This record gives sequence, C-alpha cells and structure tokens, in this order.
Amino acid sequence: MKLKKYLISAALVSALGAPLAAEEVKIGVPTWTGAQAIAHVLGEIVTTRIGGTVEYVPGNNATIFQAMDQGKGDIDVHPDVWLPNQEAFTKQYVDGAGTVTLSSNPYQGNQGFCVSKDFAAEMNITDIADLGRPDVAAAMDSDGNGKGEMWIGAPGWASANVNEVKVRDYGLLDFIDPIRAEEAVKTARIKDSIAKKEGYAFYCYEPHAVWYMFDVVMLTEPTYDPEKYVMVQPSDDPDWYNKSMVASKDALKEVQIAWSNSLADRSPAIAEFFANFALTADDVSSLAFEISANGRDAEEVAAEWVNANSERVDSMLGL
Repeated sequence: MKLKKYLISAALVSALGAPLAAEEVKIGVPTWTGAQAIAHVLGEIVTTRIGGTVEYVPGNNATIFQAMDQGKGDIDVHPDVWLPNQEAFTKQYVDGAGTVTLSSNPYQGNQGFCVSKDFAAEMNITDIADLGRPDVAAAMDSDGNGKGEMWIGAPGWASANVNEVKVRDYGLLDFIDPIRAEEAVKTARIKDSIAKKEGYAFYCYEPHAVWYMFDVVMLTEPTYDPEKYVMVQPSDDPDWYNKSMVASKDALKEVQIAWSNSLADRSPAIAEFFANFALTADDVSSLAFEISANGRDAEEVAAEWVNANSERVDSMLGL
C-alpha cells in the first residue's frame, strides 16, 4: 500500500540524513467526550506511528466543516461526524462542494433521552411521554418555575436542534424546559440529582461514558418514521424551528470521521491513514469512560489504547 511504502521510504530517507517533508495535521476537537477521545487517538497514531506533527483545535461542527472546506489547513479533520444529525454539513461540503471526504468505516450510534434507573422506578417512567405527566414534571423542577428541566445537548450541536423540536412535537413544552449547556454541566447535574434523589432527564446516546458512570435507562419513543422526522437545520433555513417536525425516534446513526480533501496533497500518509481508520462503539465508550469518569487526560488514554491495539493500528496503516 502507498502508506506502507511511504513509511519505509521515510525510514530510509531519515537514515540517510536527507530532509523529508513533514506530515502535519490539525485535528478539530468538538466538546463531547467521545469526539475528544477519537481526536487524540488519531493524533497519537499520527505522531507515534507516522512521525507527523499534530495540533488540536477546539471548535463546533460548523467551524470545523467550514475550515475543512476552505482547505487551508486551519482544521483538517472532524473526528466524530454523526449522520444524519450533521447531514446538512455533509450535503454541503461532501456531496455539494466536494471539498471534504467522509470515511466509509462508521460505527453505530443510538440516541434518545435518559433518566436514572432509580427515578424511573420510583415514578414509573418508561416512555418519553411520561415526562409530560404533571407529577413527573414537578419532580424534575429544580428552579421552581413549574416545569421540569431536560438537557437537550450543548450549544452548536445539531442534535440539540433536533431535540428542541422533539420537545415541542412530543407535546412536552408545557411541562419541560429544554436546556442547552456544555456536556460537563449535564454530567455534574446527573451526579447531583442521583445523590439528592431528584428527578432529571437528559439527552443520551450510545456510545458514551454515561453508561459506565451511572445507572441510567433510555426511554422509549415512537418508532422512527421518516414521514414524522423532517428536520431543517439552522444552516439551511433561519426559520428552521417552525419548518421542522420531529415526532419519532431517531434512526440508528452512522458515525465516522471526515477530512479536508486538501490534506491528500499536503500530508498524503495522514490522509491515507484516515481513509483506513476505524473504531467500534465499544472502543469509544471505553475511551470516553476513562476520560469522563476517571478524570484521565485524553492524550494519556489515547496512547494507552494505541499501545494495547497495535495489530489493529498496523492494519489501519497498511502494515
């Protein structure tokens, strides 16, 4: 393979003392833990196995995709693209402009809404509609305004837009305030609510560290129905909220990385590695758990994973 030949050539040229054009990449880092974990796994392999240089650049989905589209190297890769959540971006930049490449090695994701198992048992909560019961809403009301609070995602998340529409179309707005905040706020609130035996509902998804951190359960929703799932993102229309209608569960997701097409010219070995890169949902949950629950540094966790999975990494590198 080209990457294998490149690595052999690099070693020979290095041994002869001749200079070699440096492979480098700037990795976008969204706020959610799974994306941070994957970003650092990518970076660890680039630095330790390809010998390239890496810079991590925080950003939301829009910022990362725009930078990849521009192709100037400000941000070269998005580590965790959830589809169809981020379909507005992939349609614009992958299908339309043709400036971004989407991996063909996805892992599967599942999205929904969760409560703690204790709260579910105490209040007999099994379905999303149960959050609209007055007694449940009252048990979730921490600010005394008569409505329960539910975390729907972080600012900038396409899924948070979907969930805001869902709260409305599931008929919950009279009972639930949809809250956007950084994921760390949500995690702290889950821990606090369980400790205080309070009610709390939140957007949840698999893979994620939350399944290892707390005893939580995902609520049932109406089965996915494309006719009841018409989502318009803000990037497509400023009147997205009124033009959207989401009254069913999300379909199972495909999650993969995406990178700027310009990377192939600037850092061909890295671009080829990205094309072969693949993780499983269990990999991501495990990595996220170490970072979120055990408070470990993402770089350290990624290095440990790469060392423990050398054969898989070799396969990604074509060795």
